[in-house]
Amino acid sequence: MEQISPASLIPMDLFIEDEPIVLDLVYAEANHPRNIFKAQIYQSDARFWTHKDLGAVTLLVARILNDQFGYTLELKDSLRTVEAQTAMQVTAIVKANPHWCVEGPDRLLSPPGQGAHPRGMAMDVCVIDKNNIEVDMGTPFDYLTEDPNDNPAARGYKNFPPEIIENRKHLDDAFDLAGKRLGLEILPISSEWWDFRFTTNHTKRYEPLRDRNLPPQMQMTIKSDNNIPNFDDKHFEKLKTDLLNKIENLHK
Repeated sequence: MEQISPASLIPMDLFIEDEPIVLDLVYAEANHPRNIFKAQIYQSDARFWTHKDLGAVTLLVARILNDQFGYTLELKDSLRTVEAQTAMQVTAIVKANPHWCVEGPDRLLSPPGQGAHPRGMAMDVCVIDKNNIEVDMGTPFDYLTEDPNDNPAARGYKNFPPEIIENRKHLDDAFDLAGKRLGLEILPISSEWWDFRFTTNHTKRYEPLRDRNLPPQMQMTIKSDNNIPNFDDKHFEKLKTDLLNKIENLHK
């Protein structure tokens, strides 16, 4: 498998002043109301990292939703290193719900090293309306059901009023359109309405990312000096400029 270069990761906080996005890195706070693990998975000063290609898709989605409905895209999680996945596995709630980790298309929690999150190639989102109120998608972000046979967070779940189904469709359509404009196939996973990622055929080509192999500025669960140099501000400013130039002509 190929290695993902840390140089291809971008912190999404670079865009919050100018783009219709906000960040809410849920797992950096043990007491965050939407942190179902009730444990601090990421260090408190962790930044919101994602692969630059998925960053481009996400920003284009945010612009599309803002143009159409005046919405703001709230980013909840993307890069989840192997160490972070391991920390999730040992929490009390995961131990109490082993069915979340059962192999299959509806699996809710990937084992360490698997899935798109440890490659920075999955994006978890919510949508905020013009009144700064979360758009109703039927369940909150990270609603992991205790009943493996009844999952209201699943995309195929239809026992909702029409407006909720329409809200989900708007989000799905925006990611589909942004992906097509950028020539990237986006997979909205079946079990979680908030999760959009690159396809398995794409992500399986790459090794998962581990904190111990990242510069200290990118480490999610630890801050260790591993002799890997940090990137300077000029590197990220160039990445930002390149990414914005990439989507500018696609935003119509």
